Amino acid sequence: MATVSLEQINKVYANGFHAVKDLDLDVRDGEFMVLVGPSGCGKTTALRMVAGLEDISSGTLRIGGKPVNDVTPKDRDIAMVFQNYALYPHMSVSENIGFALTMRKMPKPQIQAKVKETAEILGLTEWLDRKPGQLSGGQRQRVAMGRAIVREPSVFLMDEPLSNLDAKLRVQMRAEVQRIQRRIAVATMYVTHDQVEAMTMGDRVAVMRSGVLQQVDHPQHLYDHPDNLFVAAFIGSPAMNLYEAAVTEGARSFRLGSQDIELPDSVLAAHPGLAAYAGQKVVVGLRPEHLPAAVNGAAGPVLVGEVDLVEALGSELMVHFTIDARRVRAEGTTSADQEAVTESGEGVARVDPASPIKVGERATFAIKTDGLQFFAPDSGSAI
Repeated sequence: MATVSLEQINKVYANGFHAVKDLDLDVRDGEFMVLVGPSGCGKTTALRMVAGLEDISSGTLRIGGKPVNDVTPKDRDIAMVFQNYALYPHMSVSENIGFALTMRKMPKPQIQAKVKETAEILGLTEWLDRKPGQLSGGQRQRVAMGRAIVREPSVFLMDEPLSNLDAKLRVQMRAEVQRIQRRIAVATMYVTHDQVEAMTMGDRVAVMRSGVLQQVDHPQHLYDHPDNLFVAAFIGSPAMNLYEAAVTEGARSFRLGSQDIELPDSVLAAHPGLAAYAGQKVVVGLRPEHLPAAVNGAAGPVLVGEVDLVEALGSELMVHFTIDARRVRAEGTTSADQEAVTESGEGVARVDPASPIKVGERATFAIKTDGLQFFAPDSGSAI
């Protein structure tokens, strides 16, 4: 068993591109750590540096407390599962799983015993004599995992292993991968661009953007308390509604377009830094579930919008609406970035399926003020 520590890790390519910048990240023994972010954010590069497939430009990588910058990949005691499975098509499932042990010249009876044990963990026992071409995508992915597990590594690395599967199978395999990781109980680094995958699988989630680690935390805390605008916008599906707003003098309310939203004492207590923005602009965020349809006589602040689209999902309605506030787009990080702010004020609310909301009408949404988030328009940092 081992831990993985990345200390001030940098990756600069020969052309000058700085792919990973001063990355500090610790993966605990037995922990399932997910690296998530948009394409090109540096997450796969970081994983490949841990694997030894990319050189480290500067910084220290430790596995089990020992520096391994100059240790060859085969001597790092890690196993990696790739996006494309990388199975040998001419070999049986049994031969694919046991390949690494065969290369170590382990006695055949021991290989057979370990392959059988691994196949039982993965539910592959009845497929051991088949070739990869005779298996489904999910079964091939389990074989790829089996080939890594059978080596009993100290660290397990996974680079978007579910991205080639269809949507339904991905959901099934998410649970399968978690179950397997809990059973083998080794430090695991898992790379994905899918934030839903990250939130449902990780013990902790590390969010990256442009080579820089934005925040690392438990999924729920990451969701409820994003450190900055990028994390707030990236984590959550549908994304958080983000708008430019003006805080009134005394910070007792804020103006969202033409609507004034009163702030209860509980919000001011939760966001004491908001007082410093009295009379100034901020970015305000509300997740769709914090905008339920208001019932008659609902107490507390409300938001009124024009309904553009209603998606009926059975257990809920996703209501797309427009208000006259300036929206901060998901890909933007600060309102100082001219491309980050749009005049259109689209938003999404998650409401009860029985709500009598219709396209083309005005709808009133109750604001769950404990879900309000505020961000500095210059730095994007949470207030």
